[in-house]
Amino acid sequence: MDNDLLRLATDLIALDSRSSVSNLAVAERIEADLVGFEVERLDYTDTAGVRKRALVAHRGPPGGYALSGHMDTVPETGWTEDPWSPRLVDGVLHGLGSVDMKGAVAACVMAARRAPSDLPVTLLLTTDEETTKAGARAVAESALARSLGLRGIVVAEPTGLGPVRGHRSSSNIVAEAMGVQAHSSTGRGRNANWVLIPFLMEMRAIEARLRSDPAFSDPAYDPPFSDFNLVIDNHGTAVNVTVAKATARIKFRSSHSVPPAPILAEVRAAADRAGVQLSITQEGPPPELPRNHPLIRLAEALSGQPTTTAPYGTDASELQTLAPCVVLGPGIIATAHTPRECVPFADLAAAVPLFSRFLAAGAG
Repeated sequence: MDNDLLRLATDLIALDSRSSVSNLAVAERIEADLVGFEVERLDYTDTAGVRKRALVAHRGPPGGYALSGHMDTVPETGWTEDPWSPRLVDGVLHGLGSVDMKGAVAACVMAARRAPSDLPVTLLLTTDEETTKAGARAVAESALARSLGLRGIVVAEPTGLGPVRGHRSSSNIVAEAMGVQAHSSTGRGRNANWVLIPFLMEMRAIEARLRSDPAFSDPAYDPPFSDFNLVIDNHGTAVNVTVAKATARIKFRSSHSVPPAPILAEVRAAADRAGVQLSITQEGPPPELPRNHPLIRLAEALSGQPTTTAPYGTDASELQTLAPCVVLGPGIIATAHTPRECVPFADLAAAVPLFSRFLAAGAG
């Protein structure tokens, strides 16, 4: 089994499936390992015109627990080695997506394949998790998935194989200021950055208040304050050209007990004052199960670890409309989204029997 697991994990890592490109090759490689499963292919085209595919695979009677993972990765920013050349060095698997989360997807597939044929076995495999969650929304609306009466979903993001009962969800804010492009020496242009800066000053004040105001703090999370991360884009403008378009993107993550509506109202008001164009898209509400929920008690019993919460987000924000979700998977988040991404192969191997125990518990 370890050889099959390593082969599938390395095959998946070797296929470029950054969210900006198609994941069809990854979906096809996974489906090749799902002989005997009913497979629903959920094809769609993203907003950039790129073809994408999510998968729902099922075998056996309805019900039970599903295993879920995503097939896309973040960009290869900062990598000095080939991100798509998987390497096993001293028992550690390196490569883009190794921990987030192609290694875990391979473990889910191996657990599903080895499950007895009389057990309910379901895989929910998404894409665009790192960007829009569009794949998870497609899965949540899947006719096959909705027909199964799932008891719960294990979202196999890296948690050190300990259960996470809740996490934050994102509001994605995009503000655009428009200027007039010209040679900067002529004085004939209008720099969009000067339009954007007043809005950014108000965003800086919001970010500081989120960190300091107890009203926006959630002590159940580490850190207790919400993420309000800013990225600014001048779209490749040279320093001797007045900026025609300036874009600010903010990821605002909030937990179940910190409703985002008051902050988003402030953002909209600031955009109106500054005269910038604003769009806001929101994921599903932050998933958070109580400590005594049956799925959390099961996850603690099977993993032998206590439940925690997480400051990041996962597909659970969308998949929770199908069934209650617990986040539990191999590896740790520390190397995800870095040019040092890796996962101990022993963690992937340990995940397979743990996922198998979840599937077996679904037969009861």
